[in-house]
Parts: sequence; C-alpha cells; structure tokens
Amino acid sequence: MKRLLAVLALLFWAPLALALSPYYYGDKVAAGEIPAVLAQVEAKLAKAGFQVVGKHTPPGLPGYGVVVVTDAGLLATVHKLGGANIVGAPIRVGVKSDGSVSYMNLDYWERAFFRKQYPQAEKAVKAAQARLGKALGAGKAFGGGVDKKDLADYQYMFGMEGFDSDKNVVMEHLTFDDAVKTIQDNLARGQGKTSKVYEIIMPDKKLAVFGVALNDPKEGEGWWVKSAGAENIAALPYEIYVVNNKAGHMFARFRIALGWPNVGMGSFMRIVEAPGVIRDTLTVVAGGAP
Repeated sequence: MKRLLAVLALLFWAPLALALSPYYYGDKVAAGEIPAVLAQVEAKLAKAGFQVVGKHTPPGLPGYGVVVVTDAGLLATVHKLGGANIVGAPIRVGVKSDGSVSYMNLDYWERAFFRKQYPQAEKAVKAAQARLGKALGAGKAFGGGVDKKDLADYQYMFGMEGFDSDKNVVMEHLTFDDAVKTIQDNLARGQGKTSKVYEIIMPDKKLAVFGVALNDPKEGEGWWVKSAGAENIAALPYEIYVVNNKAGHMFARFRIALGWPNVGMGSFMRIVEAPGVIRDTLTVVAGGAP
C-alpha cells in the first residue's frame, strides 16, 4: 500500500515539476523611493557584469520600477540565432518601494521566445540565470506556471495568438535603418504618449528591440497591469522590435498571457481592449496610422 501511495504521489507531482514559473524573487534591499531602490539593484547587476540599458517607472503604478540589463553571452546567442529572437535580448528586473526584488526566469521566457532554437541557446540562458541568481539572490519562483514543453508554442487558450501571429507586424519600411530611425524619433517625441526605456540594436544583423513606456494615463500600461497583477512587474516594459525592414510587436493576447499565466479569464475580460490599444499605440510609434 505504501509503495502504491508513493507511485501515485509521484504521478501527481510529476506534471508540476515540469512547470516553469516566469519570475523569481530576489533578496530584499533597503526600502525607499523607487530611484534609490533601483540604484541599489543596478549596482548589484553592474558588479555582476550585466550592462544596464534602461530603467522604467511605470505611470499609474506608484511604488514600482524596473531596471533592464543585457548579458554578453545572451547577446551573442541572440546575434547568432537572428530574427525575432531579438526580443530575448533584454533581461528585466522589478523592484518595489518596500525593497522587494524580482526578476525574469530566463528558462521560462527564452523557451517561449527562442522556441525550437532554444537548445542552441540553453547554455547561455542557464549561465545568465545563474549569474542573476548570484547577484540578486535565488529566491522562490512565482507568477503561475506553464509546462516547459508547451512554452515553445505557447498560447493562453486554443485559437489565441502565439509568438508567430500574423498580427504582430505593425509597419513595413523601405529599409532597416528607416524603421529604426522612425521608432527612435517617435519615441523621442512621445508619439502615442510613449517614451523609450531601452534600445538594443544589432545593425549587422538588421535586428533591433526597443522597450516602450506606455504612458497614457487612461489607456497605458498602468490600468491593465493593475488588473493582471503588479507583482509581475518584471514583465514590463512592452517592446517593439525590428527584423530587416519590418517593425513588429508580440500581440498582447500572447505577450500579456506569457507574463501573467496565472491570471484567470475574468481578469483578462476586464482588459479585453488592451491588445488593440497596445497594437494601435505601437503602430504609431513605428510610423503608421492606428
């Protein structure tokens, strides 16, 4: 009987063991105003060899912030893989004014971003993750869970958009340089009530990704993040990317669901307009009409 119960327990827990969560908690730092908390985390990351490329204090979410960094090994891997894998280049770390720290589980996010090419990137991903854990503290995983085998073709529900959705492209330009300059200029001007958080550009591969602050007080990121759950702050900022001459984004029924896999359908229904609003905003940033 004991052996039978042990087998049944293993069968029950096995699927849970295969699930990955999108975030880890780090060690807390001293509480304070968000700029001061961000500075403490930024110093830890820089000391560990990460390059800080941007910081973000999301409007409508007082007491929260994000620092975005890159890792040399991960950048080299993205450069080799090419294409829309550029969205896997930035690493996001969230903070709260009480000193709480959280950061991306790269094993989770990069499986969804790199998909069938993930095995080629796994060594670099795990090395970067280990350095993150050492720099910030390897705490408890949180944020829900998705079976690791499902992340390569992740959908929140059957029939919803995935990583390769045809709704992702928002603008096509004559050249890569035209696309990049248009996005840079529009973010600098605050088009669509946006601003730039970071940029990572690989001109020789005609790849770029930009972190975009969605600042509209009514339709920006604050309202839908409150509904989905601000604890998952390391999902921000949203991004727009360029591959060759095409500017694209990850459609929000994929991108928000990936960052908040534990959110129920009721919460998603409260932000049902967010995917269209985000697409329209990023279309304007890319130089098009919503």
